[in-house]
Amino acid sequence: MPKEKIEQEMEDLEEIKEETAEKKAESKEKTIMDLPGVGAATATKMAEAGYSTLLSVAVATVGEIVELTGVSEAVGRKMIQAARSSLDMGFVSGEEVLRKRALVERISTGSKVFDNILGGGVETRAITEIFAEFGSGKTQIGHLLAVNTQLMKNEKNPVAVYIDTENTFRPERIVQLAKGAGLEPQQVLKQIKVARAYNSDHQLLLAERVEELIKSQGLNVKLVVVDSLTSHFRAEFIGRGTLAERQQKLNKHMHALLRLADTYNLSVYVTNQVMARPDVFFGDPTQAIGGHVVAHSSTYRVYLRKGKKGSRVAKLIDSPSMPDAECNFIIETDGIKDVQ
Repeated sequence: MPKEKIEQEMEDLEEIKEETAEKKAESKEKTIMDLPGVGAATATKMAEAGYSTLLSVAVATVGEIVELTGVSEAVGRKMIQAARSSLDMGFVSGEEVLRKRALVERISTGSKVFDNILGGGVETRAITEIFAEFGSGKTQIGHLLAVNTQLMKNEKNPVAVYIDTENTFRPERIVQLAKGAGLEPQQVLKQIKVARAYNSDHQLLLAERVEELIKSQGLNVKLVVVDSLTSHFRAEFIGRGTLAERQQKLNKHMHALLRLADTYNLSVYVTNQVMARPDVFFGDPTQAIGGHVVAHSSTYRVYLRKGKKGSRVAKLIDSPSMPDAECNFIIETDGIKDVQ
């Protein structure tokens, strides 16, 4: 790429960042306290439930606001309308969307071929889901992404949040991967915030608490790992009679993660369990848990399986811009390597 073109792209990126900073500064002028019907007590209730910004109120439903604050439906509707009118939530041109896409960053998996099928790595402002049977390497990739977050060039003190639902997070593995990436292990461990989720409600709460880490503690969170997404939901909701409730709860969780990714320009990586379909007689009977709710909410979906001679095969089966493709790689002590 010519030097002049690179310099021009860097200038354009700086302009976009300045415009974004200016818009954020303008939005700080108004808070939820400026909304009709919101007093100190109501604002406290809303903040505790995750509705601490005008944007969070603007995208909420009337039912959620009424249930949360106890206000009437008319007042709740006025609150939402006021929040929406104070923000620029109308249509924008495709050109402006393209300019905003320039702010999207990617976290490398360590494998060039794996990065290539994802369009350069795990994307920010998106949910990347990997589903596979046990022992395929889903958790290994989660650990690796948490380490490689520290290699993001344009970020200062990037933080990875790891929501562990199956007791699979291992700091010893982080140390190995950090050494493989040429990083200081102790410093990498300090930049990873880990929380163990003991049930589905706790899992949802931890996802909401990520916003508190960003706002209250000022952490530069660039990655959220949920390993695994469906473990607690699968254990707690048993039988067809609970399917609708499970899917509604899972849908809420996925949309909360997606809103988090889009609002704060961070990556969300989720692992998913699988089941075997007994009605499939030919081909691979493996199917991801979570049904259409998880499938539609995930921006990128990757099916991971074991290959020959200890390798792994990653197959991209859904993406908004990349074609279906697959690649081979090997998981080693110091990271992921391409198959030679």
